[in-house]
Amino acid sequence: MAVHEKITIAKAINASLRTSMEADPKVVVMGEDVGKLGGVFRVTDGLQKDFGEDRVIDTPLAESGIIGTAIGLALRGYRPVAEIQFDGFVFPAYDQIVTQLAKMHARALGKVKVPVVIRIPYGGGIGAVEHHSESPEALFAHVAGLKVVTPSNSSDAYWMLQQAIAGDDPVIYFEPKRRYHDRSRLDTESIPDPLHKARVAQAGNDLTLAAYGPMVKVCLDAAKVAAEEGKSVEVVDLRSISPIDFDTVQTSVEKTGRLVVVHEAPAFLGSGAEIAARITERCFYHLEAPVLRVGGFHAPYPPSRLEDEYLPGLDRVLDAVDRALAY
Repeated sequence: MAVHEKITIAKAINASLRTSMEADPKVVVMGEDVGKLGGVFRVTDGLQKDFGEDRVIDTPLAESGIIGTAIGLALRGYRPVAEIQFDGFVFPAYDQIVTQLAKMHARALGKVKVPVVIRIPYGGGIGAVEHHSESPEALFAHVAGLKVVTPSNSSDAYWMLQQAIAGDDPVIYFEPKRRYHDRSRLDTESIPDPLHKARVAQAGNDLTLAAYGPMVKVCLDAAKVAAEEGKSVEVVDLRSISPIDFDTVQTSVEKTGRLVVVHEAPAFLGSGAEIAARITERCFYHLEAPVLRVGGFHAPYPPSRLEDEYLPGLDRVLDAVDRALAY
């Protein structure tokens, strides 16, 4: 791979897994159809051929078993990377994740480490049915003991996954599936940002848009449209949902005086609610308008013909920008 090659997020994740597996023989990949098929999105394509069936393991259709086995492997010194095929399939494994994986380190008073990474393609925009298009990140961010991250571009996809695998804590690694084929530049020799550090994706002065994963591109597009109307919008890519880098958001809001938080998940009790509350506490005397949130509706994910109405798009983000600037 060229040092500065433009590649898709899917290929960046594949390259990241390959790099981690080459560096550490204890890294194993496991999940439904990850081996011979290369994953339903072909993200793990070619890994079983190159590393063998003992390190790239096709599992039964049993999410609870996948995560339970990954925990056992981690306790024996391995670094398993478990794939949950679609976001809505994770719930049979939810008990293993929140009552075992997240608690093991504290339960053992720090004597036991469980370096498990769980890859979950998430979010809508691919025309799929329910259980294939959901955004459950807030459910995991609420659980102490788990780290939750999501990349929005190829460089972050490559580096953040390696950082998650190398760490000793369990990490939920959410992959924005509708961005799998988005291309961006990857520098394989750069020094990556810390795993839980937010990044200013575009500078601005009038308002801050904070987003993560699939919505970062929407917010960058919104900032371009706003610029044509003479509005200067700063876009912060949060990158990490637990922990959240509130300092970077605070610095931005102290400059702009306004904040709109955007995510695909329902706005009700979503990650944006926590961000809005924290920034209101931290930046009360800097805010020129209330913190606004843009998210999905508090309803089951709709049939594919309606998902464009359900998902926050450019118009809904721009409407929130206009409302915030009107104060």
